[in-house]
Amino acid sequence: MNEPGELPDLADTANTANTADTANTADIVVAVGTAPVSSSEVLTETRRAIEAILLVASDPAPTQILAQLLELGVEQVELLCHDLANSYAAANHGFQLVQVAGGWRYQTHPELAPYVERYAMDGMSARLSNAALETLAIVAYKQPISRAQVSAIRGVNVDAVLRTLVQRGYVEETGRDTGAGQAVLFGTSPFFLERLGLNSISELPALGDFVPSAEVVEALEQTLKVSPDPDPDPEMEPTSDDSTPPENTADGSAPGNTADDVADAPAGEAVIDLGGTSLAADVEPVPERQQPAAVFGDFDDF
Repeated sequence: MNEPGELPDLADTANTANTADTANTADIVVAVGTAPVSSSEVLTETRRAIEAILLVASDPAPTQILAQLLELGVEQVELLCHDLANSYAAANHGFQLVQVAGGWRYQTHPELAPYVERYAMDGMSARLSNAALETLAIVAYKQPISRAQVSAIRGVNVDAVLRTLVQRGYVEETGRDTGAGQAVLFGTSPFFLERLGLNSISELPALGDFVPSAEVVEALEQTLKVSPDPDPDPEMEPTSDDSTPPENTADGSAPGNTADDVADAPAGEAVIDLGGTSLAADVEPVPERQQPAAVFGDFDDF
């Protein structure tokens, strides 16, 4: 017998009520403490206890933990939770009791997501970048995986992105590789399952659903195929005359310049032929070569 003010022993009360020999179980009365409690009241008390625990739980509460707190069997608590979830769905509440990440929790109804987002996301712009989402997807489908393996798949360094995912709580360290170096292995966290509304990682959609079919791949290859360049126009090809530099004539002038043009050019100018057009360019005259005697004088003077 419990002392006055003590919580009723729900397990003993339920077992006593179930074993009583009566036709109407709703009218069973069991002495608990100083006040009689019927089986219906025990069931109601158990349901209320589950609701109170789940409301204050920060993480999804596993069925085993609820069973220990209520001192009931795991199967009994599982049935009670399912019964509560069905009653909420039948009453068309704005919240649900769902089983995610290996436990039970309350969450808002998906149909009311626009209203919840309007309230929760007002003034908030912290979202994961595309690089973070790609890295998170790789970790989710390839876990446990090392940082180097993620970088090899993405083709870029993922140190900063992976650090951000760990800080956000989506990714956590799960162990170390047994190979050389014993690299740290990463995997998704229970918070990741909770945010996605999944009970286990096996509920992720299959990758095959996102792979294009063979027909689509073939069509993409045909579209992206580079066609060979057409034959070049023979008229655009350079002729042998253009590719060979012109040679000077016997008198030292360029082709197209006659001896008269060179002779008629003023002193200090050179005649240059540019495809039939002659241009005169100023040329600094080269001084005549002086004899050593003119520079140093006669040796007799020394």
